[in-house]
Amino acid sequence: MTGPGAHFSLGRRGGASPPVPCEGALHPLVHAIPYPVHHHSLRARIVEQLRGFLPPEEAEAESWRWLEEGLGLGRAWLLAHGEEVVPGESVSQVDHWLERRRAREPWAYILGWSLWRGRRFKVTRDTLIPRPETELVLEAALEVGRRLGVSKATDVGTGSGILAITLALETDWGVSATDISRRALRVAEENAASHGALVRFSLGDLLASAPDPVGLVVSNPPYVDPLEAPDLQPELGLEPSLALFGGEGGLAVATELLREAHVRSAPGIVMEIGAGQGPELEARARARGWRKTMIHKDFAGHHRVLVALA
Repeated sequence: MTGPGAHFSLGRRGGASPPVPCEGALHPLVHAIPYPVHHHSLRARIVEQLRGFLPPEEAEAESWRWLEEGLGLGRAWLLAHGEEVVPGESVSQVDHWLERRRAREPWAYILGWSLWRGRRFKVTRDTLIPRPETELVLEAALEVGRRLGVSKATDVGTGSGILAITLALETDWGVSATDISRRALRVAEENAASHGALVRFSLGDLLASAPDPVGLVVSNPPYVDPLEAPDLQPELGLEPSLALFGGEGGLAVATELLREAHVRSAPGIVMEIGAGQGPELEARARARGWRKTMIHKDFAGHHRVLVALA
């Protein structure tokens, strides 16, 4: 997940004066949003601009994120102060965001962070943007780990570190994490430090650099078929391809991780998978020695999590 690296203050939620961004370069643009403008009108103009390339419901939802996460304006504040004039510097900031967003840069990259499971994680273009579906991996890992009585876990391909850090914060397990990208690991280490999470990070491919015992293996590996790239949303083109695409129709990395985890005597593995990949990966898991497999579906009914037990 990449972004400008600048974090904007959430500011105050009440009072007579609205908060403004504490960081981020202001762009001396001709305003896409005419000035002066009231706060209610500002959100309407943002929605209008976003609808140029997003479905209406997505534009509506994202506009609130711009105000809440970017400008620090909560809905309660807007209800009380929506008719007040927006400071000029905030209008300039929104203009700058619109310029980047029209180029299809994801909002999380523009902002520099993303909320996941109620926690704020820095993101850059070296890491994937956290998705809600990955919480299914976390929940499955917590359930499987507690059922097996594990004391250690290894997050493979940690990216921004959301799985490893959350496991470290929500369990008493010893947690390790690996990634093939040094830049991604730096982001993960920053996130771990900001949350006070104790995670042992190491640079390496899959489990090559992970210390023994690896414990429960968790992962959100690259599982998108490269042939699907032309049909994906433009925003995905800015996320790291190394973390998105896997060979053999998206199955190669997951297959190798199943092999390595079994060789390293992991008691179980929990990984995110692509829609429709469940049956084939279950078969590959059993062929590599895993005794029991199961598939969890996401909110849309698609295969999303593979669990394999030794």
